[in-house]
Amino acid sequence: LGLRATVQPGEVVTLPILLAWHFPTFEKYWGGSAGCDGCGCERPRWRNYYASQWEDVTAVALYYAANQERLYSGTRAFAKTLLESTLPDHVLDALSSQASILHSPTVLRLEDGTFYGFEGCHGDAGCCEGSCTHVWNYAQTVAYLFPSLERSLREADYGHNQRPDGHMAFRLQLPLGSPMWDFHAAADGQLGGILKVYRDWRLCGDDAWLRRLWPKVVKALEYAWEQWDPDRDGVITGVQHNTYDIEFVGPNTMIGSFYLGALRAAECMATHLGDAERAALYREVYERGREATEELFNGEYYVQQCPDDPALKYQYGEGCLSDQLIGQWFAHLVGLGHILDPDHVRSAMQAIFRHNWRTELWDHANPQRIYALNDEQGLLLCSWPRGNRPRFPFVYSDEVWCGIEYQVASHLIYEGFVDEGLAVVKGIRARHDGRRRNPWNEFECGSHYARSLASWSVLLALSGMEVDAPNRRVAFAPKLETDPFGCFWSSASGWGSYRQSGEGWAEIRVEQGSLTLGTLGLGTLRSDSAQAELDGVAVSTQARPMDQGCEIGFEPEIVINAGQVLRVTLAS
Repeated sequence: LGLRATVQPGEVVTLPILLAWHFPTFEKYWGGSAGCDGCGCERPRWRNYYASQWEDVTAVALYYAANQERLYSGTRAFAKTLLESTLPDHVLDALSSQASILHSPTVLRLEDGTFYGFEGCHGDAGCCEGSCTHVWNYAQTVAYLFPSLERSLREADYGHNQRPDGHMAFRLQLPLGSPMWDFHAAADGQLGGILKVYRDWRLCGDDAWLRRLWPKVVKALEYAWEQWDPDRDGVITGVQHNTYDIEFVGPNTMIGSFYLGALRAAECMATHLGDAERAALYREVYERGREATEELFNGEYYVQQCPDDPALKYQYGEGCLSDQLIGQWFAHLVGLGHILDPDHVRSAMQAIFRHNWRTELWDHANPQRIYALNDEQGLLLCSWPRGNRPRFPFVYSDEVWCGIEYQVASHLIYEGFVDEGLAVVKGIRARHDGRRRNPWNEFECGSHYARSLASWSVLLALSGMEVDAPNRRVAFAPKLETDPFGCFWSSASGWGSYRQSGEGWAEIRVEQGSLTLGTLGLGTLRSDSAQAELDGVAVSTQARPMDQGCEIGFEPEIVINAGQVLRVTLAS
């Protein structure tokens, strides 16, 4: 390699060196080939996605050289827009650092463009194959930064992982088309998948995409009536495999809240698609389930109703589970509101913080994996503040998992406990400050663990951001008192920045792509009169006061393109 230049006195010359790679073939290095079990036959191979875009390493280097300025400026624009938010530094640290998981060996892209993820990765291998549905339930970053990749996860799941009876495997097997993972259906993964379809459709507004998946979604939900709720009383029972790698048995709100959320999401999708009969049925089952589930509330938090079987192991019973309302968390993320009694939900979230959040762990006994210790802060997966800890609780119960911490932190914020939620985020990042642990590697079962992509939900909670692309609606309801407030926003069509002030104005800027807007929800600003300008040109608006804040309607709808700013000024 030789680079030559003549440098005169006082001059500076930059000599560019491009480091490029191109490994077109991916070999399935784990397990056996499709249909065999360690028989020594040739391992399956397929091409990486980028091999379909560039012929060889030279083509990669030439593409980068030709597009370097565009790629670099786009990256800087994203970083600038995100980091100029008025969110606390430790929140921005969590968002930006954990987004790097998408640039780690935890994930890859198949030749047809399908996104695929392990749970995490080791130094020489992926950890826990199959875009595991219950782990990826927590992840929100992909859906908001790369929505089309997230939708490909849904397409792969419903295209390759569902049996005729609706039972879904929760680990996608490679290469695509391989025999399905043969195990219990994961109750949290299968029911959470329905909420993810609803989220992804709301972000893109593509009715054709929803219609293609809808028959499979119906099968996935109605499988619950065969396996977990045969009497359709809205309460999950039976064997419920879940993200703790065990099976819960008996009614509980971890799986139950996913079920209630899935019923509500399915009702909304069915209504939009004109399937009124199914929508009514889902609503009926949901209403019965909501009422019955409240019987699990012990006056402070929700518990598990265990069968009276002394041989039953690995449950949590009367414990205060940090994940007890994960389905309610997801319902907030997708704009469904409270699916359980709001007062009970708020009480339970306070109990989780009160009992499970530890400001130090010197005296905490944990016989399992150690992710937080000594003077560090952390959220336990479960505690038994009223006693009656099972002799054999579920095996991870004494551990601290970052992804669950982010889930609980953002849910606390949604319920109005902002300081508590931010304390959890701050504690996570203090454990990963670059001295104690790698700030870009929140590990669990493997490094760069996908569950930490739940961190993006903290942005959603603090901003109150909702994207409802089918109805051309975007809304914000900031939970922070900073004025002006500013944050990053994104949808399937574009991304940019949002700012608002208590002085009576709000701005949306599009940095890339576009945003079609019929309604702008302002959850913390209130007025019955408003004016709006798109890049200085007046647009027709109508302000409508709401129970909280107001909505600004645009008739006709407006399109904000890259580089444009919509400014709304409210009458005092």
